[in-house]
Amino acid sequence: MHIHEYQAKRLFNDFNIQTPKGILIDKITKAKSACDVLRSDVWVVKAQVHAGGRGKGGGVVLCRSVEEVERASQQLLGSQLITPQTDSKGLLVGQLLIEAGQNIERELYLGLLIDRQTQKITVLASTEGGMEIEKVASETPDKIIKFGIDPLGSLSVQDCTLMAQKLGLNTELTKQFNNTLLGLYEIFTQKDVNLIEINPLIVTQENQLLALDGKIDFDDNALYRHKDIVALRDISQEDEKERLASEYQLNYISLDGSIGCMVNGAGLAMATMDLIEHFGGSPANFLDVGGGTTADRVAKAFELIQTEANVKGILVNIFGGIVRCDLIAQGILQAIETVGLTLPIVVRLEGTNAPKGLNLLDKSEFNIHVESDLTKAAIKIVALTK
Repeated sequence: MHIHEYQAKRLFNDFNIQTPKGILIDKITKAKSACDVLRSDVWVVKAQVHAGGRGKGGGVVLCRSVEEVERASQQLLGSQLITPQTDSKGLLVGQLLIEAGQNIERELYLGLLIDRQTQKITVLASTEGGMEIEKVASETPDKIIKFGIDPLGSLSVQDCTLMAQKLGLNTELTKQFNNTLLGLYEIFTQKDVNLIEINPLIVTQENQLLALDGKIDFDDNALYRHKDIVALRDISQEDEKERLASEYQLNYISLDGSIGCMVNGAGLAMATMDLIEHFGGSPANFLDVGGGTTADRVAKAFELIQTEANVKGILVNIFGGIVRCDLIAQGILQAIETVGLTLPIVVRLEGTNAPKGLNLLDKSEFNIHVESDLTKAAIKIVALTK
């Protein structure tokens, strides 16, 4: 789950991480009063959307007068912001964060993530703040400072100080850096975070260390432990189909292809998509219906797939381990009766009671192509959609 920059900064403040003064607005009429409260000569108007690269998309505007702030607010509020990290539709801008400008002397990067190779929470820092960290890592990897935290231990002040020294921070800034990094670590561990970063973490001419931006991604599987984090969810920033899918415990991601996929298991779903590509087709979605598939889930899956205008056929690929294939077949037939079937469909079943399930589908009144071999099923659906 993602949250907005302003929400991340409020969480930062709760953990003693310093941020610039800012005011959130959702109406153009509030822009002037925000400027009056902030008492600055320079302001930054920042669109609040769940995507990076906002500056490249015109979502971060530097203003030198109240009039400029009002114009930027009018331009952004209610617009669809397109950035390098959104699709061609962009994301709706419903809120703006107006901040007082800062006298920036240096820009740093600081973040924590889970490194699955080392199986540790890893701290990343760099003197190249303000840039995409992936670009820095690929072009100048020597400028990335890494530190893995012992899973059975914790992050110490000494660890933080060592990183501060590598970043070339003076004594006063080191104290502030230590508070910032320890605060990020507390948020990461207490709130079940997957990724947290400040880019840039700025050093001001007044010798202050401030989080100029903030990004936090939370582990969806742990949200049941954090009602306060769930309350921060902004569904206006989520894909409508993906949101509906999550209500039925379906993992769904829209793609640009023409073959709808319904599979149980993420790994099997990826293998299915690869085979479709291999035989000249293109998947229209990633859809994992989960191990405990039910008729209701299958019906919702069919409904979601058929709402995609680019879909010309459907491939169902189910491996019956936890559930029986004959029950899955009954669920597919019930789903087709419920939502209708207007597209070619190929169903591949394997596992418990697979022959029985395939026989049920083959003898049904619907035009369903059945296969027990995944390769043949992929070849068949590609041919049908062409």
